Amino acid sequence: MDKITFLNPEFFWLFLLIPVAVVWLFWKKNQQSATLKISSIQGFKNSDSLLVKLKPILNVFRVLALSSLIVAMARPRTVDVSNKTKTTKGIDIVMAIDVSGSMLAKDLKPDRMQALKKLAADFVEERPNDRIGLVVYASEAYTKTPVTSDKAVILDAIRSIKYDNVLVDGTGIGMGLATAVNRLKDSKAKSKVVILMTDGVNNAGFIEPDTASDIAKQYGIKVYTIGIGTNGMAMFPYAIAPNGKFLFQMMKVEIDEQMMKKIANNTGGKYFRATSNSKLAEIYSTINKLETTEIEELKFYDYDEKFRPFVWFAGFLLLLEVGLRKTVFKSFI
Repeated sequence: MDKITFLNPEFFWLFLLIPVAVVWLFWKKNQQSATLKISSIQGFKNSDSLLVKLKPILNVFRVLALSSLIVAMARPRTVDVSNKTKTTKGIDIVMAIDVSGSMLAKDLKPDRMQALKKLAADFVEERPNDRIGLVVYASEAYTKTPVTSDKAVILDAIRSIKYDNVLVDGTGIGMGLATAVNRLKDSKAKSKVVILMTDGVNNAGFIEPDTASDIAKQYGIKVYTIGIGTNGMAMFPYAIAPNGKFLFQMMKVEIDEQMMKKIANNTGGKYFRATSNSKLAEIYSTINKLETTEIEELKFYDYDEKFRPFVWFAGFLLLLEVGLRKTVFKSFI
């Protein structure tokens, strides 16, 4: 059911005049009534006709008509609002995710990779108006999903990320960044962003991180870098047992923060360090706020005026009151 609104609600103040009108009508009735002094009214008891008793209904009609006109002047109406949004400044984003074996370390819960996947999916769902792509890398890199506006495809790709030895183990940060830049270099979006995530030191690949950073800068691509891992020691996988499960041992967490900061600063981005699940969530939230998409929202209002039935009702009551006053109640007025 549509909600009724009023264009001119200030007219409702006129309802304060209704009691005044009732008093005035009562006073006018007494003023127009003739008086006769007699010694006793015993003979007139129970002599009032039905019409005499119903005569006050004429004033009721008049008050109801006045009330209906006040409501009509307040302009009741229903409105149907339809929204249409248009992205005026879209953003193309590529997330470059490290999938080396060290991403199975358990300093984030349940491990770095699972924590990253969950929060990356949350980030995608909060960017409904942007195109997003996905690159994964270890010692090499490949595009898991090209830049697309189909969020279901991206979310499925994120959920399917795992350490499976498809890529030779190692950390090729330059390879991951260069592949992400390659996905964005021909983009026509107003803003192009890479979110580069790693938990280690560049030790593989034939493209240096500095070179990839310079290419990103050349194409106007901003890079946000995230170092994943706690400060100090963490449980790292070091071998695979005969049953196929990983064996873990405490090892020192090493992240080349200087290089990550350099990449971010060179491209106009920012470096973050995720030492816990909550910190990683804060980082995604910060990037989400830094990279806002401008949306033009158009609202269409379809008004349906409802004042006419109140005017017709008031007119009917006034005509009825005048007609009865001039006919049925004429001899009593």
